[in-house]
Amino acid sequence: MFKLTRNFSITSLIGIIAVSAALSLLYRYFAFNALIEHETRANAALTQAFANSVWPGFVGFVADTSRFDQNEIAGRPEIARLRGDVLRQMGGLNVVKVKIYNLDGLTVFSTDAKQIGEDKSDNAGFRRARAGETASDITFRQQFDAFEQVLVDRNLVFSYIPVRTGAGAPVEAVFEVYSDVTDLVDKLEKTQWQIVTSVLGVLSLLYAFLFLIVRRADRIINAETEVERRANEERLRHQAYHDSLTGLPNRTSLVERVGEAIRRGGRNGETFAVLFLDLDSFKDVNDSLGHPVGDLLLKAVAERLQPALREEDTVARLGGDEFVVTLLQLKRTEHAAVVAEKILTAVSGTPYAIEGRELSITASIGISVFPEDGKDVNELIKNADAALYHAKKMGRNNFQFFSKDIGARAFAILSMEHSLRRALDRGEFLLHFQPQMELGSGRTVGAEALIRWMHPDMGMVSPAEFIPIAEERGLIVAIGDWVINEACRQNREWQQAGLPAIPVAVNLSALQFRHKSLIDKIAAALSKSALSAAFLEMELTESAVMQDSESAVSTMRAMKEMGLHLSIDDFGTGYSSLNYLKRFPLDKLKIDRSFVRGLPDDADDAAIANAVLGMARALRLKVIAEGVENAHQAEFLRQHGCDEIQGYYFGRPMPAEQFARFLQDPPAPVA
Repeated sequence: MFKLTRNFSITSLIGIIAVSAALSLLYRYFAFNALIEHETRANAALTQAFANSVWPGFVGFVADTSRFDQNEIAGRPEIARLRGDVLRQMGGLNVVKVKIYNLDGLTVFSTDAKQIGEDKSDNAGFRRARAGETASDITFRQQFDAFEQVLVDRNLVFSYIPVRTGAGAPVEAVFEVYSDVTDLVDKLEKTQWQIVTSVLGVLSLLYAFLFLIVRRADRIINAETEVERRANEERLRHQAYHDSLTGLPNRTSLVERVGEAIRRGGRNGETFAVLFLDLDSFKDVNDSLGHPVGDLLLKAVAERLQPALREEDTVARLGGDEFVVTLLQLKRTEHAAVVAEKILTAVSGTPYAIEGRELSITASIGISVFPEDGKDVNELIKNADAALYHAKKMGRNNFQFFSKDIGARAFAILSMEHSLRRALDRGEFLLHFQPQMELGSGRTVGAEALIRWMHPDMGMVSPAEFIPIAEERGLIVAIGDWVINEACRQNREWQQAGLPAIPVAVNLSALQFRHKSLIDKIAAALSKSALSAAFLEMELTESAVMQDSESAVSTMRAMKEMGLHLSIDDFGTGYSSLNYLKRFPLDKLKIDRSFVRGLPDDADDAAIANAVLGMARALRLKVIAEGVENAHQAEFLRQHGCDEIQGYYFGRPMPAEQFARFLQDPPAPVA
């Protein structure tokens, strides 16, 4: 925290000292310069007066001194007369010493006789005076020989002054005059300290005044800062324990609260329940309408959940569309079912109005109970999650309590999910191919690629077992990408081996179809395998293309521009509509096996098959029927204009090597 008072005090005191010192130095500088200038003028005037009155009688002597023996100069009679004239001329003044130099720098005269004969030719002041300038400075001497006495502790101004007999005349000698300014310096220094003391006093009063203001401000700022600090701490704590989107407690907060409930339940024998809630098909909302709409839906769901609970209960968001509710102090386990039903009604009872749309959504709930279903936080949440998965398997929009059987199934699903994640890397997937026959000619005109999983421990795993898990856990896209690449590679290999060139159909999951990089991935697979797009067919489900029809049309047109064939798989089981058949750039419809199974005896199946065939002819689409298992079904379809069939009657799904032999020598259909 910034210490305003302390920093102000330190800065202000430093400032006061700096200002006082600067002011003192500036005053001393200007005052002493003025003193030197004043004394220089006085010394120059005194010298000029001496030059006008006495000097003419000594000019010749001074000029000739360079020819004399320096030791004899002090004893010459001119010196005695010069000394008398100097003393007489300067008596009563503050001049304490006078020296005369000839132009060679020789000390011809000094009131201090010991200095006569000294050489001052290198002295800077002498040089300036000889050049015609006056040079002055101030000095302090502890002892100083002045005329006939010795002075102590004196401040002196000394001036080097050029001597001329008249204005404009050449310099004839240099006078050095010392004037005693001790009293003036004392007065200046006294004045200096008086000024500094006054300034210090004024600044101190100003400092004291400002200090009181700053200290008051500091206290106010510190108080506000403390409030802000606590608010920040509370905000950070809230962020650490709450979900940023919905404002509900997050996983960290949930774990703490459930942990506290476990400890209280252990002490008091209380029972509580953990409800794991997941929105059904929420991923479709994000994929079709975008994440911003999905976020608004999650916030709306959170707002509905809280009023459905008691004050002591907790609802938390773990992430995505997963919520966990903790029901405390249950008197009976059945009360958890009552609350679960209430929550389901709250979530799905009324559509949500979001950005001008009405969205309906349902939820599934799994319930675990303390202590029967777990005695620690992770176990309770894990078992509630397992019960949730079972609720989804039971048709969604319902709740299920955890049981040991559900736990075992959940463990098996988790194990399969873990194995699925490694299956691609380990090369455990393979493709089987089921032939497609043209009814008119009996030729093999295509094949459908069907994925199989050769598990190292469980052996061949049916797609019905692992595909739903792959779709639920988001693994289906990577698996689907592998299928496209492998189908292209295998088809190209058959063609290079000289086998008949036929298209291979690949199923696209809804999630894979909506993936933004689907077109690029298909193009890459075709390029890598060098397979023509004419020999690759994409089978789409009705539900996949109807979830966002505008986006679906755009994707399908991009596929058609690549040269791919497009078909609708399991036609009649989803959102069958003449409108979408008219808008979508399709090549083929595939009649679902559920409508083929009863042919030709089941009147309803026959009517549906006839309707599909007639509609396809009107829209100029080919029709292939899947699940054809006997000659009666094949004959019915042939008579009613079906183009192609696929099923056990013509050939079962088979590995690539077996399918290659099938293409070389196709067997007769099985009756």
